[in-house]
Amino acid sequence: MLEADYVIIGAGSAGSALTYRLSEDGRHSVIVIEYGGSDFGPLIQMPAALSYPMNMRLYDWGFRTEPEPHLGGRTLATPRGKVIGGSSSINGMVYVRGHARDFDHWAEQGATGWSYADVLPYFKRMENAKGGEEGWRGTDGPLHVQRGPRSNPLYRAFIEAGRQAGFEVTEDYNGSKQEGFGPMEQTIHQGRRWSAANAYLKPALKRKNVCLVRGFARRVIIENQRATGVEIEARNSIQVVKARREVIISASSINSPKLLMLSGIGPAEELRQFGIEMVADLPGVGRNLQDHLELYIQQACREPITLHSSLGLLSKVLIGAEWLLFKTGLGASNHFEAAAFVRSRSGVEYPDIQYHFLPAAIRYDGKAAAKVHGFQAHVGPMRSKSRGSVTLRSPDPKAPPKILFNYMSHEDDWRDFRHCIRLTREIFSQEAFRSYCDGEIAPGAHVTSDAALDDFIRQNVESAYHPCGTCRMGSREDRMSVVDPELKVIGVDGLRVVDSSIFPRITNGNLNAPSIMVGEKAADHILGKPLLPPSNQEPWINPRWRESDR
Repeated sequence: MLEADYVIIGAGSAGSALTYRLSEDGRHSVIVIEYGGSDFGPLIQMPAALSYPMNMRLYDWGFRTEPEPHLGGRTLATPRGKVIGGSSSINGMVYVRGHARDFDHWAEQGATGWSYADVLPYFKRMENAKGGEEGWRGTDGPLHVQRGPRSNPLYRAFIEAGRQAGFEVTEDYNGSKQEGFGPMEQTIHQGRRWSAANAYLKPALKRKNVCLVRGFARRVIIENQRATGVEIEARNSIQVVKARREVIISASSINSPKLLMLSGIGPAEELRQFGIEMVADLPGVGRNLQDHLELYIQQACREPITLHSSLGLLSKVLIGAEWLLFKTGLGASNHFEAAAFVRSRSGVEYPDIQYHFLPAAIRYDGKAAAKVHGFQAHVGPMRSKSRGSVTLRSPDPKAPPKILFNYMSHEDDWRDFRHCIRLTREIFSQEAFRSYCDGEIAPGAHVTSDAALDDFIRQNVESAYHPCGTCRMGSREDRMSVVDPELKVIGVDGLRVVDSSIFPRITNGNLNAPSIMVGEKAADHILGKPLLPPSNQEPWINPRWRESDR
């Protein structure tokens, strides 16, 4: 019989961590429902192949935005993992906790108990970090985190150029000091993608009290304001998975609000339009959608030392063969091995710009590689004021939702992106890059005026694939809160949401690490265990933040 104490919808980053922790002591049974299939094979497990799975309907839900009004009507890809491990099985494997002040802001916005002091112990519990700052990092958790080898001299040039431009350098942006230029961290272990499936789900599935059920979740079944199970479609029939204690939705910031609305939880007027019976009028469901956008600022390289020479068919075969045999070589890295977090101007307390550096000139999705040797910085602001929404397209559970990020709808976003482009040019003009730079590929040296930069931004800005915020955590008194600080859905018993959709505001950097942390901390709330004691460690804040950007 399909019945367990806890039923989790989604075997992604948070759902996998939750499955592992809820089943750890053997006292509770857990069913995790996952529509996607196996993560077996080199396209997912080989780090350098990262551009393939996110472009394959086998592994990706294939969502796209509605035409974005401020980007000339472009529709942008919104990949979400449809595979065990969820988006951690198709992402870029970049590991960023977020800045301490991000979590302090959550607490200030009504997410009591989620300040940095509260969440730092959970980041430590989940990590097995190689080479991080002592005392700030976990060293025996399930999630392996490493730094890339940085053998290409361009990585060192990028970090040195940041220093020459007057910015900070940091040895560990996930330690006490995020601000600065330094090595980038990766969820890679022994040459393989270390997804939430590898770290958490597969070990949990070896336990007798855990079961993985393949199926498409259609709605949560709610009786007398209490979640009692999940209606799924499996093997061409509708079945019910019963929950004795709780149903937990961990289906992503796109699918979690969709499931709530299909279950009668959301803005009353919208649900009425689709003839969905009302369970809880929560106007915040699907609202507060946020993301990071980024641009690729590309330079031609004088020396043939970039990854350009590895893009040919023969090179790819040789790289793949070495990886298959030994799990070493260029196939064993995502090639994001240098990074930076900087502040855009004086008066900004903590970093609001992120850089990924790549010794190649190529799009994130692997398309449109430059025809010459080149390198690029991915750059974008961290705290856009633009907000979008996820809404139902139809009451049919199989219909994709309507996704509108409303990108670049706030005028400050344009100012911030223009600054990002000009700042990147300043970094590439430093002495450290003098022997490498051979002219700007994109945007192109002729693109200098505000209007020209805005045109480039409008046509070329891309999602960094960090959607979040659509089931916002906050005080029960706040009408726009969807879950309370224990992640309980307001107005319904026995139902929680545990994934990046609960973020009140987007965190600095990539979202995989904070998503897993949410799963870790949620498990203690659900089991009623004492929370880990808050940390008394103080993060580094630039003493010059009021006077200068560096």
